[in-house]
Amino acid sequence: MPKIKVFTTQIVSSSEIRSNFAKAMSDMYRFEVPMYGTLVDMVQQINQQELDNNPDLLESLEQSDTLNRLSAERHGAIRLGKAEELFTMRRLFAVMGMYPVSYYDLTEAGIPVHSTAFRPLYLDELNNNPFRVFTSLLRLDLISDKKLRFLADSLLSRRNIFSNGLIELIEICEHNNGLNSQQAQQFVAESLQTFRWHHNATVNITTYQQFLNTHRLIADIVCFKGPHINHLTPRTLNIEKAQQQMEQFGLQAKAIIEGPPQRQHPILLRQTSFKALDEDIQFKGNSEDTQFGSHTARFGEIEQRGMALTVKGRKLYDRLLGEVREMTPDAINNIETYYATLKQIFQQFPDNLHQIHDNRLGFFIYSVIPLKKVKTSHSLNDLVKNEELQITPITYEDFLPISAAGIFQSNLDERGTQSFARSPNQQAFENDLGCKVTSEFEYYSKIQQDSLLVCVQQLGLDQQQQAELISQLTKTKH
Repeated sequence: MPKIKVFTTQIVSSSEIRSNFAKAMSDMYRFEVPMYGTLVDMVQQINQQELDNNPDLLESLEQSDTLNRLSAERHGAIRLGKAEELFTMRRLFAVMGMYPVSYYDLTEAGIPVHSTAFRPLYLDELNNNPFRVFTSLLRLDLISDKKLRFLADSLLSRRNIFSNGLIELIEICEHNNGLNSQQAQQFVAESLQTFRWHHNATVNITTYQQFLNTHRLIADIVCFKGPHINHLTPRTLNIEKAQQQMEQFGLQAKAIIEGPPQRQHPILLRQTSFKALDEDIQFKGNSEDTQFGSHTARFGEIEQRGMALTVKGRKLYDRLLGEVREMTPDAINNIETYYATLKQIFQQFPDNLHQIHDNRLGFFIYSVIPLKKVKTSHSLNDLVKNEELQITPITYEDFLPISAAGIFQSNLDERGTQSFARSPNQQAFENDLGCKVTSEFEYYSKIQQDSLLVCVQQLGLDQQQQAELISQLTKTKH
């Protein structure tokens, strides 16, 4: 057991550690995957063009205090193999002020993992640095071949993805409620080793091929030393332009942008990527029989974020997307038809902020408009309609399982692989994680309700009037 050290200097904030880690991760990934650097440069050019050509957008980002975070917007993704790795990863991300939000079942898209996203929980922390990591855990119980399942379990049980130095620093942080400057620097350096790419596999090429034939994601998780970061994602203000320009920058774009259609008022999350690289791998073998091959895992993704939706709004979104998928089962070979169907079906989802608000489809931050007198009506909708309250959409900070699966599948050759039926198991995931995940809907609801509480106090409403307005949120039928 390592000896716990005490502080001799002031602790470093978790957001500063997160910022330093995100930058170090980006620099490492640029070095390992040069095309990622090309992607980031392209997105930055597009974002600057959008800001130059759209003063209203620039003003909106400035007012919401999110302009500065745009250039730092990143999310990464990793895939873990066993419960102990997930448990320790939770502790690692906690050092950086990142906590598990939402449970995602990717088996509904035929991928044998379930996931959460580690991210900051509060708006000021997100504005300081919004870095987040989508983290998946392999579902060994879903591998139908018992011998292969036992072999995967055996291989994973023997690996250790965290250095002793990293574990010691995590324990120091937990004991002292933080790290000092020197420890924080060491923590970032030690953490990076966990996510680094390794060209050497831990198995021979025959074993690798067995896992690959079951599912490419299983091979990616089981056959290597650790959870190499498989993509990082800058945020764009115009994903259509990014999709078009990727080919011009020498990046092979996936066929379809995942998520909702282009809208005046964007909702949830839209994603695209360039195709995964085919990278040289040295497989395990004796000194006289070195085995070489390749592995496809790492790619570059782009995201565009819109407003968070309520449970009611999300149910409508999921229903409409389901209709689109049923109507266009071969979307990848009929892209124009897919986009046209997507646009047509989503006309059922209002693209007007007041309609979205009045139907309780999206989450908003309320603010009082100065110099307005409150009328006799205490309907929340009327206060917004009469411009006594201003509504600002809350940005969606989380993920969509179908979209995530769409990105994964665009980089997988699944011919001849095992199929996986929908099999959610949030309880088992949380047991492995060591805590419950935060509900994204409760998170956004609290932000919305807190902002309304401030407004009703500023408006000088009595307690009964305040209760009436709050109840119009809390009693909304989802």
